[in-house]
Amino acid sequence: MAGRRIAVAATAPFGAAVLERLAAEHEVVRLLSRPDARRGRGRRLAPPAAKEVAERLGIPVCQPARLDGSLELGADTVVVCAYGLLIPRALLERALWLNVHPSLLPRWRGAAPVERALMAGDTETGVTIHRTVEALDAGPIAAQRAFPIAPDDDAGAVYARAADVAADLLREVLAQPEPAFVPQPEEGATYAPKLRREERELDPAAPPQELVNRVRALSPHIGARLGDLIVWQARVGEDGSFQPLVVQPAGGRPMPYDAYLRGRRG
Repeated sequence: MAGRRIAVAATAPFGAAVLERLAAEHEVVRLLSRPDARRGRGRRLAPPAAKEVAERLGIPVCQPARLDGSLELGADTVVVCAYGLLIPRALLERALWLNVHPSLLPRWRGAAPVERALMAGDTETGVTIHRTVEALDAGPIAAQRAFPIAPDDDAGAVYARAADVAADLLREVLAQPEPAFVPQPEEGATYAPKLRREERELDPAAPPQELVNRVRALSPHIGARLGDLIVWQARVGEDGSFQPLVVQPAGGRPMPYDAYLRGRRG
């Protein structure tokens, strides 16, 4: 069913990327997004990434702090992607809610599936389209596709690939008048909780590959910390040690680690 009228619920950059791809093929009648929030050193009020895309595309935006049954959806299908608000049963019963989750569910249910997959050293992930239910990422599956994680991929690369795969899967699912769903297994379920501030810190005593995986998981959107440095890229050296490649000093810009060391010696 090409050109289907849909609403989208999205906040984070991954949701923004999926929204942009959906809007190229369907009539997106409304975006539900989280309220603007204060960000950065200046703590200035800034719109979510998905809202910026919607405004550029001329899509109406609604930003309730919480959802209830009084909300007008404007469509009988809602695509949810990196939204971040609890959707009450009253709304779930009024439309088909399709959640886009960047993992191979039931592995990595929760808020940070890409980051947790990279931290765990997974060599494969994927995208799952499932019906949104009250339980966390546990709804029946309409479509799923795996793709490999390359050794040098960071979270940015994985999210970009996931957005493309999500667009392909949604094209297939939204073309069906009544999507078919398969119950999601509980066996193999793992959880991807939101990242904690202390998880940014790199412990020099940890195994080098574990440190590299943490850097990959936190790049390019958060950043791992080694003392007063943010580490954006790293590798395991030929001698088996942890080697930063791109770092950012406090108050400075990202630079090659070699250049940073030369500056310190100078």
